[in-house]
Amino acid sequence: MSNRRVLQFEEGNSSMKVLLGGKGANLAEMTNAGLAVPPGFTITTETCQEYYINEQKLPEGLFDEVKDALELIELKKQQFFGDDVNPLLVSVRSGSVTSMPGMMDTILNLGLNDRTVEGLSKQMNNSRFAYDCYRRLIQMFGSVVFEIEMKLFEDIFEETKNSFGVKVDKDLKVEGLKLVINEYKLLIEEKTNKSFPQDVYNQLTLAVEAVFKSWNNQRAVVYRQLYNIPDQQCTAVNIQSMVFGNMGDDSGTGVLFTRNPSTGENSLFGEFLTNAQGEDVVAGIRTPQPIENLKTEMPNVYNDLVKIARQLETRYKDMQDIEFTIEKGQLYVLQTRSGKRTAQAAVKLAVQFVAEGILSKEEAINRIEVEHLEQLLHSTIDPQATLEVIAKGLPASPGSATGHVVFDADVATEWVKHGKKVVLVSHETSPEDIHGVIAAEGVLTTNGGMTSHAAVVARGMGKPCICGCEEIKIDPERKRFYIGNTTIVEGDWITLDGTTGRVINGTVALKEPEISPELLKLLEWADSIKHLKVLTNADTPEDAAKARDFKAEGIGLCRTEHMFMSTERLPVVQEMILAQSLEERHRALDKLLPMQQSDFEGIFEAMHGFPVTIRLLDPPLHEFLPKIEELLEKQFSLKEPEVNEKHEQLIRKVRNLQEVNPMLGQRGCRLGILFPEIYRMQVIAIFRAAVKLIRQKINVIPEVMIPLVGHVNELEIMRKLVDEAAEEVFLEEGLRVNYKVGTMIEVPRAALTADEIAEHADFFSFGTNDLTQMTYGYSRDDAEGKFLSYYLEHKVIPTNPFQVLDTEGVGALIKCAVKKGRAQKTALKTGICGEHGGNKESIFFCHMTGLNYISCSPYRVPMARIAAAQAQLFYKTTSLEYNYNV
Repeated sequence: MSNRRVLQFEEGNSSMKVLLGGKGANLAEMTNAGLAVPPGFTITTETCQEYYINEQKLPEGLFDEVKDALELIELKKQQFFGDDVNPLLVSVRSGSVTSMPGMMDTILNLGLNDRTVEGLSKQMNNSRFAYDCYRRLIQMFGSVVFEIEMKLFEDIFEETKNSFGVKVDKDLKVEGLKLVINEYKLLIEEKTNKSFPQDVYNQLTLAVEAVFKSWNNQRAVVYRQLYNIPDQQCTAVNIQSMVFGNMGDDSGTGVLFTRNPSTGENSLFGEFLTNAQGEDVVAGIRTPQPIENLKTEMPNVYNDLVKIARQLETRYKDMQDIEFTIEKGQLYVLQTRSGKRTAQAAVKLAVQFVAEGILSKEEAINRIEVEHLEQLLHSTIDPQATLEVIAKGLPASPGSATGHVVFDADVATEWVKHGKKVVLVSHETSPEDIHGVIAAEGVLTTNGGMTSHAAVVARGMGKPCICGCEEIKIDPERKRFYIGNTTIVEGDWITLDGTTGRVINGTVALKEPEISPELLKLLEWADSIKHLKVLTNADTPEDAAKARDFKAEGIGLCRTEHMFMSTERLPVVQEMILAQSLEERHRALDKLLPMQQSDFEGIFEAMHGFPVTIRLLDPPLHEFLPKIEELLEKQFSLKEPEVNEKHEQLIRKVRNLQEVNPMLGQRGCRLGILFPEIYRMQVIAIFRAAVKLIRQKINVIPEVMIPLVGHVNELEIMRKLVDEAAEEVFLEEGLRVNYKVGTMIEVPRAALTADEIAEHADFFSFGTNDLTQMTYGYSRDDAEGKFLSYYLEHKVIPTNPFQVLDTEGVGALIKCAVKKGRAQKTALKTGICGEHGGNKESIFFCHMTGLNYISCSPYRVPMARIAAAQAQLFYKTTSLEYNYNV
């Protein structure tokens, strides 16, 4: 821990990010690089940690250090904090280690009171400017420190503007601003029984404490959960001398990306407002101008921005998100950070930076956020679709979404809980709305620009967003909006095209995504680096073909039960289950066999030359039958005795098959042992399909997986069945096929006795979904709907174990099984096929444990290929103790 709680900007550097936060470290770096950064200092993240350890009390002696630091700023600026004649004003901003845009609080113009506002007025020779700054301070202070709803301040401001006949903020004169200030003070007293503090050091103390507190406000907590940011990081506080963008038409404020964060195009992208302060841009209160217009309005400033943009991009080796202020024609840089970007832009930028020599291929691979790639694999609007375009706004985040219109973040969350897809429509979003943005398919706002809160957050989440759609008039009280003669009420369907900014009435056909040349290039690099093979979970020839498009290296899980659920097959499956004799069951199985064979032929053909692991029937038989409640309800409507008798037989069979705990009941290999004819039919279908395709010169590599083995004897019995059925087909066809037989390790006992089980297995496939359920004793369906969200919110467990593999518990079982299994059989092939196969952290674990492969859904294959390469780079090794090429 550092002995100092406060460091001047020039005392830091970019390597001190954990201590100074991202913003503080970058301000230090820019200061030392000679850029025009207003002087300031940073209160460290460790101080924030102290604050929370000390039951939310500021550490003793902190403000002695703060006052010393302020004195150094006073010397640099020749202005003095709290001085009536020449006052120094400061901003107080958060600065977490991991960028969390808009999630925590900021206060500008701190240091103004009833006396210093007069000093500022004379200093700047501009009374309107001084009182506007004071008005802004009280409004922000009241909202951040006193936690008064911002809308109450805005209502006062709007009412005063109306009373003076003013529409635009900057047209309200000093008399009006003074009335607003008095009303603001009265509002604070009414809501808190406290006065707005006139002691500037008291202001500063309360502001610093408020920023520390904002680390745990609702929106920050939700954001950290969404992006897995550790709670213990905490936030720094950056105290910086003010520069003013609201001093007239030669002043302004803006946000600049060094390249286009939506497309990755190599050109400046951003917005600015003249005669405004920084919060006006990001809050979306006014719709700003594109940065290109600055070239005409202030050409010298624009040229300086171009130079700074390139300088910072080269220094940080990444696209930068820069906040700047122009004061009387002088450009100041207030912040830089790596810019949030769409997945499309992230991929294009990574390839661009390699081509430009800024990054190596390995650095480019590591730069990609794996979860980000999911955005590239979402649907877009079919170009052939007929569209009723009702409005157009700014294309703030690409992609397309269809949903029911809602006007409130809480409503969005509630509707989604009940299975509805929603589009959140609002004047603008604020950080308080983040839960609604998370829930919504897309976001539409009437105000704000391409760098507003809604735009930045939606881009980061990969959701389509349209901002600044001013032709839409929202009536929140009546829950509707209007465009000309069209009225859209809450619950109506609309579609957003975030790529073009179009708002479309109703639902629209969506088109499958296409992989860009840049992504193909990136994936080629990843494949040349990674050691883990990336397979797919696919149950149909169509899924298999799609996975091959994404360069899956085989099928790690083909769930045969999914082949039984079609309309034409389900009656045959039910006939097989309801059979009163073995002979009847065989007749039904004879009907199913060619259907299964046809499926396997299509899958083998799609996977020409790659292994296909086929899991024999896993779920309990009752899942293929109607629910008992539905049968009982239907029974009352049946009149013919013969029909009714048949229906009663079905009810008796369903009741007979019902289990108290089906997950632990008669399923998997237990089903195969009791009803071997079912598994035998599936095995014969597999090998008949294999033989047929081999004769067609298709390279078939079948692997038969026995599910839910817990005891070696279960696998020994099932292996014998598979070998005998395969031998029968080979004799019948006069052609042999090389194949493997293995098991899915999803029962803890199987992992603990893996050495015995490996005697009869050629491979282990870890079914991490069920293994997690059985290890934790959680029913996934019940846990996620009941207690798991509480556990995560209150840190009972660190992550959802059904999304991120529990490496300490479930992972320990996997390590044990791999070690014991390979001690028995060195060539034992191992991998995972649960949903964790598409999760980055879980893939890193698989690499480190020495598994041969991971298997995931087709659309997650590209992400898994990148993550596997990142794992290899992270562990800096070309091989572990196990052979990856089994």
